[in-house]
Amino acid sequence: MGKVVLVTGAARHLGARFVRRIQRDPDVERVIAVDAVPSPHALGAAEFVRADIRQPAVAKILARYDVDTVVHMDVTGTALGTGGRTSVKETNVIGTMQLLGACQKSPRIRRLVVKSTTSVYGAAPRDPAVFTETTPAKSLPSGGFAKDAVEVEGYVRGFARRRPDVAVCVLRFANILGPRVDSPLTEYLALPVLPTVLGYDPRLQFVHEDDVLDVLEIAAREPRRATLNSGTFNIAGDGVLLLSQCARRLGRPTAPVLLPAVTWVGQVLRTAGVTDFSPEQIRLLTHGRVVSTVQMRETLGFSPLYSTADAFADFARSLGPGLLPPERLVRAVDRLAGRLVPGTLPDVPAGS
Repeated sequence: MGKVVLVTGAARHLGARFVRRIQRDPDVERVIAVDAVPSPHALGAAEFVRADIRQPAVAKILARYDVDTVVHMDVTGTALGTGGRTSVKETNVIGTMQLLGACQKSPRIRRLVVKSTTSVYGAAPRDPAVFTETTPAKSLPSGGFAKDAVEVEGYVRGFARRRPDVAVCVLRFANILGPRVDSPLTEYLALPVLPTVLGYDPRLQFVHEDDVLDVLEIAAREPRRATLNSGTFNIAGDGVLLLSQCARRLGRPTAPVLLPAVTWVGQVLRTAGVTDFSPEQIRLLTHGRVVSTVQMRETLGFSPLYSTADAFADFARSLGPGLLPPERLVRAVDRLAGRLVPGTLPDVPAGS
């Protein structure tokens, strides 16, 4: 890892955790934490710089602190504080452009790590069963965070061409889960009743927040022997879960809705401030998305500690029981089976 590491998005939970994590690396002399708002999380001995990466001042920060490694985590789908969708898009796209422009002018930059998402593949009816890093999307995202991520990756590829001396790593994360993760998907899964699309049961992948920090650290270091941490990598836990399985494990009943009416349901939930049931999330919960993690294991040399099911289980424990706790549902089914299956009825006293 570089001796001076700059981390964007330090006011967010994951950004702050990563800032604290890399300070323990003996090769790191200094950590610069950057965000446009004060961080509510502890940052250890890192130097916090309140700055908006949408502004050219980010170039002065790189020069002032002699930064040689940049970990760009301020690419996200949710706003901090009162910021809306416009603010999020500007930070994602314009902020990344400004940051890359500053990196391009800095002669000291040697490594760039960018947090991206598997949402760049979109979600469509004719998608392949499994996306690899080189699989073109059947239908590119038309809006929201997914479209931002597509634009961000395009700018990053341009930067990599202009600065071939800089090691660039793009990490496409599946849906991140964990006991402290706050995202539109976790808000949806926390609803007492889950609206679903009638006739569809999508396959989903998750990655645990602890694994996110581990792989970011690997990407920010010099590559280990027989590995390569430059390029684009899908990051997800092993296995998949169906949405119906997720609902049962949470103890949440589902409310199937006809596809044309789902958009209306999403608008109602957004208006009520319950969750951002965006069009891209509706497509994910309709068609699902599964990515290959072969390159993650064989090239990057990273093996997640949590499978998709493990990550989901850890998240589920943080929510508490739903309306239909699985253990209660099992007992009810067993009682019903005992009444219906011959030979399993309890003994009834004669004459009763």
